[in-house]
Formats: sequence, C-alpha cells, structure tokens
Amino acid sequence: MKLSLVLIIYRSKSKIAKETALFCENLLKSQKIAVIKLASTFDSKTLQLNLEINNCLPDLVIVLGGDGTVLKTANAIFNFNIPILSFNIGGNLGFLSQDRKFLIEKSFIDLLEKNKFKIDERTILQCNHHAIDLIDRNYKISEFYALNDFYFKSIETDISPTNQISIEINNEKVNEYKGDGLIISSATGSTAYSMAAGGPIVHPLINAFVINAICPMSLSSRPIVIPDNSKIVIKNINKEKNSLQLWKDGTKCLILHENDYCEIIKANKPAKMVSLNNNISYYSTLVKKLEWRGNLS
Repeated sequence: MKLSLVLIIYRSKSKIAKETALFCENLLKSQKIAVIKLASTFDSKTLQLNLEINNCLPDLVIVLGGDGTVLKTANAIFNFNIPILSFNIGGNLGFLSQDRKFLIEKSFIDLLEKNKFKIDERTILQCNHHAIDLIDRNYKISEFYALNDFYFKSIETDISPTNQISIEINNEKVNEYKGDGLIISSATGSTAYSMAAGGPIVHPLINAFVINAICPMSLSSRPIVIPDNSKIVIKNINKEKNSLQLWKDGTKCLILHENDYCEIIKANKPAKMVSLNNNISYYSTLVKKLEWRGNLS
C-alpha cells in the first residue's frame, strides 16, 4: 500500500488518544506522508471540507480510540470506500482493533508499504425507512448504515412498555416478537449488543445477519442466523400505537410510527478493515475479552 495521504481520527475525550494522534501524525510526516487529523466529534461537513481542501481521498484512515470510535468512522466514510486501520487507545482490547505494539514500535508503516497485511471486508447493514400514507402510497423517507447493528426499542423513557414487532424475511412473514425490542446485527456486530442479549457469536467474515429479540416474553423466541443477502422488513404492530425508536450502532436515528416500516438489507459496499500480519487473532481476542478459562488439553 502506497501512502500519500492518511486521515487520523482519534477519540475526542481521551487525553492519551489525542497525544497518540500527535505522535502518529509526526511519525507519518517524517516519512513524507500528508496527514488530516480530526477528533471523533467531527461532523460530515467538517470531514467533507477537509477532504476538499486536500483535493484527494486518503489512502488510509487510522482510528485511535475504542470500538465506538471505529463504528462512527466506518459510518462517516462509508461512501468513500477507504480502508480503516484501528488501534485501541485508552481502553481495553477491542474486537475491531490491531495490537497497539505496531503503533508504539512504529512498524505499521513498514508493514503497510511492504503489503504485509490483509483487508477484511465487513458487511455493512443498510436500513431503508419507508412510510405508507393515507391513500396507501409507499415511499422511502431515508436510509441509514451500521457496521454492528440496528435495534428497535420503545421510545418511552418514563415506563418500559412491551413492544410488538412484526418481522418478514424475503417477503415471508416469519414472526411477531413481543418483548423489550429487537436487534438485527451483522456478523461483526454479533459480539456487541446481540451477544449481551443472548445471541450467538458469529465469525465476522461469515456472510450472515443475526435476528435476536431483547427479553422476549415467549420462551420459544430464539435468535436466528440468516444469509446476509436476505431482505428483512420490520413493522411496528403495537396495539397502543406506541412508536418505536430505531438505533444504529448505539446512536438514535429515527422514530418508527404506526404506518412506517424498515427494510434492512446488505449495503452495496463493505467496510474495509486492515489486519496487519502477526496481529492478535480473532480467537485470542475472544478469549481475552470474554475471559474464557479452562484446560483445553
């Protein structure tokens, strides 16, 4: 990989991430590599302006922070199709991060330029928000993207009402979930909210979606893993006409009203995650993050 311009995004509320971003910037500039540096509080206009000033797209995005900073970055640069290299700075080992030794030892530039890495293509979820008006016309209102998951929960804050959510897969009605909500995750997101809600761990390179109810009232409700070329339709069927809040990667994005529905599909572009040679393996990360114990001999 030839590096001419690199975008650095660091966790804004972390002093160590800010200091590391400066270290990384100086290191890259010493190798005659141009740098754009942004705190994670950036908005889309700030990003666009910085790219226009440099008049070219970065060859690489380096993310310094936790998985949350990576998720925001992946969403922000979705349309630019730029590879992401992330290092967990100021926190615990992340599922989306490389070993920080490559940064501290300054070896990552050499590994990149000698092509000692691979790029993992991670499925991005796309959610199309539709509405049906009073004369039964169906129209698309907006679209959103998520690397980990979309989930639907009650908009109420004072009480915790039970939600009723209908789900269709490839135009076939599959189930009506009654409970606290519903999660649709990518394989990458299977180790996030879905896992916390009892869902399965799915290797991030498997082409799959996970559908997982949040605290379902029926004991027969179980998580299901389906191909990621499926089309999932989510409808709000609450009898009390309560609205649902849609979240993407842990951030609120819209309110789903009575005559709205969401269509979730695989986006037409993946997130490109750089994995350096000899980085800690996915399974080693699982062992450390989940604190698995036992004699495997």
